[in-house]
Amino acid sequence: MTPELIKENLLLEDGRTISIETGSLACQANGSAVVRMANTSLIATVVVSTEDKKGVNFLPLNIDYREKYSAGGKIPGGFIKREGRPSDEEILTMRLVDRLLRPLFPKIFYKEIQIMISLLSYDINVLPDGLAGLVASTAVYLSGIPFKGPVSAVRIIRIKNLFIINPGIEDVKKSDIDLIVGGTINSILMVEGEMKEVSEKEIIKIIKIAHFYIKRQIKAQINLLKKIKNKSLSKINFNIKNNNFFYLKEKLNFLFFYKIYNIYKKFYKKKIRLKKINRLLNNIKKLFFNDNILINENEIDIIFFEIKKKIIREIICKENLRLDGRSLDDIRNISSQVDCLPGVHGSAIFSRGETQALSTVTLGSSLDVNKIDNVIIQDKQKFYLHYNFPPFSTGEIKLLKGVSRREIGHGNLAQRALKNIIPFDNPYTIRVVSDVLESNGSSSMATVCASTLALMDAGIPIKRPVSGISMGLIFNKFTGEALILSDLLGDEDNIGDMDFKITGTKYGMTACQMDIKISGISYDILLKTILKAKKIIIFIINNMLTTLNAPRISLKPTAPKIYTFNIPKTFIGAVIGPGGKIIQEIQSSTETSIKIEEKENLGKIEILGKNYNKIKDAIEKIQSIVFLPKIGKIYKAKVKYIKPFGVFVELSKGIEGLLHISEISWKKLTNLENYIKIGHFINVKYLGKNNKNGKIKLSHKILLSRK
Repeated sequence: MTPELIKENLLLEDGRTISIETGSLACQANGSAVVRMANTSLIATVVVSTEDKKGVNFLPLNIDYREKYSAGGKIPGGFIKREGRPSDEEILTMRLVDRLLRPLFPKIFYKEIQIMISLLSYDINVLPDGLAGLVASTAVYLSGIPFKGPVSAVRIIRIKNLFIINPGIEDVKKSDIDLIVGGTINSILMVEGEMKEVSEKEIIKIIKIAHFYIKRQIKAQINLLKKIKNKSLSKINFNIKNNNFFYLKEKLNFLFFYKIYNIYKKFYKKKIRLKKINRLLNNIKKLFFNDNILINENEIDIIFFEIKKKIIREIICKENLRLDGRSLDDIRNISSQVDCLPGVHGSAIFSRGETQALSTVTLGSSLDVNKIDNVIIQDKQKFYLHYNFPPFSTGEIKLLKGVSRREIGHGNLAQRALKNIIPFDNPYTIRVVSDVLESNGSSSMATVCASTLALMDAGIPIKRPVSGISMGLIFNKFTGEALILSDLLGDEDNIGDMDFKITGTKYGMTACQMDIKISGISYDILLKTILKAKKIIIFIINNMLTTLNAPRISLKPTAPKIYTFNIPKTFIGAVIGPGGKIIQEIQSSTETSIKIEEKENLGKIEILGKNYNKIKDAIEKIQSIVFLPKIGKIYKAKVKYIKPFGVFVELSKGIEGLLHISEISWKKLTNLENYIKIGHFINVKYLGKNNKNGKIKLSHKILLSRK
């Protein structure tokens, strides 16, 4: 049977079209879809297992996003000519899609789901990450998997007062707001992006515009489904609740509800509370495994979590009391210190309650930029931030398997929060590393605060300090009120309805990341949350400024010095030398790092070193190579040798010439050593080159009055 292409087109106000297709590609998957906009094209497939995955008590959802090099007309670089591990940018898109879709699957669905998204074709005028949520949602919507969709997402930017949906990469560079927004037809589920100190009302406005387009894309998915002739799409059923499950739930509630309640009421410290909760859970499992009831250990975990969730939410809703004893609006105790690692270029520790981050700053040259070369982005980042989340920060033991997706995501958020406060004319490459030493909620926001202080400690003249805070939300089922939680704890994040990370200066927001775990929230609640966060951000900044009130005036003694200057383009090859011999020799002898590149029809030289005298020596060596004396110009020359017929002088390092005896004085000289000494300096005028032998002509007497 020939596959039938089913297609739905969506015409945008700017004349561009988004098309959604299904039925002709990847038909053996449970669901598949293709989305096209201009020449950007993505395919998404969904496959679900027939049986529950053993030993899990969470949704086993795996999302993979890959950008084929062929999509951009490229061949992968390096020795291996095929796509390998995902890039950071691909991982960030995977996380975006995961956060958009995961809340809409049943919480007790344990069949493994794999969603694979591939970029098939790329148009520089349409970035694909804004379309990834749309194509993934369409594939899931058509798959028969239980799903409270469809949903969609868009990338939206603002350039002056113009809003652009799914822009090109050059437009993004010009924007002052850059967001990816995801949602259902009724409300927003996810927001992530960066902005240049904009107000909370401007953010709400752009989210509303994004939601308008999200709703149109969702309607297009619904229309596509209506066009499918075979309406009997295979539905994937699930049911883990048996008689034992309900018996177990009732018994656990009866026997252990108040024991769990008392733990959360009495113990404010996370470590103590966690120890007692885990001990109780283990005792419960032992008790029921000794019973004759056939039970699944996962079922105990599920029920135990539901009881915990109910208890924590009731304590917050009925008593306005948090797990650590705070009220809803309180933030934890804050402390910070700088210059805590004297051997590095800049360092700071920021602590908020049981969350602590250590940030370090390292300064380098243009040779140390973070080079990105993939299908979409070719960039050299002079500022970048790496975030590390070791298992000891939460008191756990885990096998270290390289950088996790979470670390990449949190590092990217902190980097976006800070990148626009770095001066445009900053000559250094700046690498910030944040190591989370302790975590109980919002370690990425602690990273932003610690990194701001570390930059100031390093002497980087940032525009303004940035801080960040994570805000939570719990809907009070008893009153219908939305309770906003300031400075979210880890456990509150697990049982709450929202995690909204917001960073900014005193003048506006610089980045945000919001995830909703319910069907959605109103714009009024969003605005209230941002306004509350703004006050806390200013409070934290003021607290940070008591530790260090401004960037240091000078760099640390351990920091490298940098010097830049230009040379004529024609001398680039001479400075580099055959096979790089000359420049390598200069670097070795002066203990410096030198970069040379052609820019604006000049050779731009950048020298980095820790010793100023050695940098000066490197400068002199390069200047001697590119030295071009000008006719008629007077030079202070050093006497190198004295001969009966004249003296050899050095105009610049390596540039020597003969000052003939007849050009030294208007008087007749018989013994030059009585008139001039080796090592002395003498002013000479450059007269050009001898036409016959090409040697330079110099004169001293021309500068003297003739008597």
